Amino acid sequence: MTQHSAKHLIVGGGIIGCSIAYHLTRMGENDVVLLERASLTEGATWHAAGLVGQLRSSRNTTRMLKKSVEMYDRLQNEEGMQFDWKKTGSLRLAATRDRMLEAKRLATMARSFDLEMSVISPAEAKELFPLIKENGLEGAAFIPSDGYVDPASLCQAIAGAARRQGGDIHQGVEVNDFIISGGRITQVETSMGAFEAQNVVLATGMWSREIGAKLGIRIPACAVEHQYIITESTGGELGHLPTLRDPERLVYYKPDVGGRLVIGGYEANTLPFGNPKIPGQFVRQLLPENIDRFLPLAKLAGQVTPVVNEVGIRQFINGPIPYSADGDFIMGWQPGFENLMLATGFLYGIAAGGGAGEMIAEWIVEGAPSLDLWPLDVRRFAPHHGTRAFMYPRAVEHYAHHYKMRYPGQENETARQLRLSPLYQRLKDAGAVYGSKNGWERPLWFAPEGVEPVDQLDFLDPGWKTYAAGEHRAVRERVALIDQSSFAKFEILGSGALNLLQRLCVSNMDKPIGSVIYTQMCNDAGGTEADVTFVRRGVDRFYMVTGSGFGVHDSDWIQRNMPNDGSVHLINLTSGKAVVNIVGPKSREVLAAASESDVSDAALGFAKARELIVGAAPVLAVRIGYVGELGFELHIPTEYAAYVYDLLWEAGQSVGIANVGYRAIESLRIEKGYIYWSGDVTPDYSPIEAGVGLRVHLKSKGDFKGRAVLEAQKRGDLQRKLCTFVTNENLPLTGGETIMIGEEVVSLTTSVGYGHTVKKTIVRGYLDKMHWGVGEFSLEVFGERYPIIHVEGPVYDPQNLALRG
Repeated sequence: MTQHSAKHLIVGGGIIGCSIAYHLTRMGENDVVLLERASLTEGATWHAAGLVGQLRSSRNTTRMLKKSVEMYDRLQNEEGMQFDWKKTGSLRLAATRDRMLEAKRLATMARSFDLEMSVISPAEAKELFPLIKENGLEGAAFIPSDGYVDPASLCQAIAGAARRQGGDIHQGVEVNDFIISGGRITQVETSMGAFEAQNVVLATGMWSREIGAKLGIRIPACAVEHQYIITESTGGELGHLPTLRDPERLVYYKPDVGGRLVIGGYEANTLPFGNPKIPGQFVRQLLPENIDRFLPLAKLAGQVTPVVNEVGIRQFINGPIPYSADGDFIMGWQPGFENLMLATGFLYGIAAGGGAGEMIAEWIVEGAPSLDLWPLDVRRFAPHHGTRAFMYPRAVEHYAHHYKMRYPGQENETARQLRLSPLYQRLKDAGAVYGSKNGWERPLWFAPEGVEPVDQLDFLDPGWKTYAAGEHRAVRERVALIDQSSFAKFEILGSGALNLLQRLCVSNMDKPIGSVIYTQMCNDAGGTEADVTFVRRGVDRFYMVTGSGFGVHDSDWIQRNMPNDGSVHLINLTSGKAVVNIVGPKSREVLAAASESDVSDAALGFAKARELIVGAAPVLAVRIGYVGELGFELHIPTEYAAYVYDLLWEAGQSVGIANVGYRAIESLRIEKGYIYWSGDVTPDYSPIEAGVGLRVHLKSKGDFKGRAVLEAQKRGDLQRKLCTFVTNENLPLTGGETIMIGEEVVSLTTSVGYGHTVKKTIVRGYLDKMHWGVGEFSLEVFGERYPIIHVEGPVYDPQNLALRG
């Protein structure tokens, strides 16, 4: 077999793969090789509609898409390439009150993301896109820097630029298998011969799952059918018009040559593609048109653009488009492999291609992308996400909701009840309204007797808030039980465990056995990679607890830094331990009534852990919590959990014990000023910037990852910090609101909520040093401005008296 080598071997010649090759070579990387099984663009790129929009719900995803526009501008304007890039803007219509609220919310988010977006009148919308009927519209939102492009010519232009920069692109080369040794892909076997590569990048779109199977992994990427039509000429030149989205009618429009329109949409119950596998070679093929399924979309399009009812259909396109298990991209180093990078699942790959290629190239060359991309990170997925039973129903659901109204907090309906706590049925019978997190069913709030246990959602006044407020007060005033069995739990043990954790954690981990250590793990730049709690269980044994959705991420971070000498082992205990959190000023009283163990403060002080007996059950009681009250996290062997819950519930009847869900946890923790990883703190921010600098122990330990940066920040080189703002008004906040001084945007909210104890709306956001002395700010909410005051947090119990009991 012919032998080849590459430093960076990219598999897949669509826009994502070509963009990665372009950016790697632009960064000066040599020996970049791209393999395409057919010809460039012949996966999903060639039949993509070609809309380029930038605004997404995540700030950094939006920034990444802005980088695509910057790249397309550069290629066309500076490098002289022609690929029909039209920067004509995008228009999003609002046909109902709630759609107008949605538009205003998006405009507020765009402002905080530094993306120009304006809310305009129906008349202004018609001026921009004269084919629409303005009657019945509430307004519209306009982004002037969006546009549209010819996907195939764009991809060829990017590939051409990559070649000029030294990239080597081979077409008609099939990847047949991989050889893996010691967690590395040591050889890629292809129809061209075998390749040895330092890094392997899978940019394989809808084929990713089949390629992943050769590696023994389930990549949560698939494909679904997507249809659009190209009309006959409308009688006028349309090339100067913006793209148009009408989410209420589920359709989008792109101007086409010769006065034609491209019209597509997202209907319910689209068909999965490639289940159980993609048929044959499937090269540059389309699927049979399904007019019956598209006809309802065409009728809806005719309501707002009557010309559609008058012109014929020139072409009907039904093609498979990539999708993922949660409708967003799949990027990053694959856990379990040292050198496998994923870049797949790109529903809107044309819009994302330029920026995603840049981020992947940075991830490979510099160790991390310049933007934290947790919402897109492969480590957000668990093993069940890549199964056909989960992935296809969830992809079809996400597809149907691409334009459908989604209210803040709205949950998925398909592929539910996968991971159930031992308390699931008890809490369901008690009125639990369940949400889903990483496959776990978790109570959001509890419907009292006489109230239907169905989530009550709205932009301005969701009904669930009243009930969550009662749960909040139960924690602050009495006692409550919280099922937190979905926590991800691990044991780290072995002779090298302490040394490893001392190197990874910012806190001194060499604490007495029984100590509870809340800490962060940082990267070399001081950014926060994990926000976790450890219990030291023995000299060489630590128990780690992290969030339900962060287990794969945090364990992968530890494993990538573990020594290879067998001195450290990491064991996942998530399924073996249920967690019942008993909290509130009367929690010790209730626990004591159910336990034969001493639960006094002297026996079990704050930030300590010990084994207790509750009834006849052994539990690990941890004096720490996330709601700011006296409390005990009881980590229980799963088989005892329901028994322990019943004992505590019975013991608490005389003092008004309550069940509490995650919506109340959120208001409790923001009132107390606790941070949340992926929101308040991310790899973009250090623990010191996030306000938990007390956890950074410089004097009591040696070197650790990020120490140099954190040391400089503690010496005074701190340029930004997480700040707290309040107002007495109970504002309808959903996250992503803009914080302003006058007309200047100075921050965006990282956390929002209403403190039912302090009776204030509380928001948090980062401020640059120049603004630390300012007291009065304004907050933009649904396009309206409200005064907010900068305060020193936490707002509730700053002396920690409640925690001590």
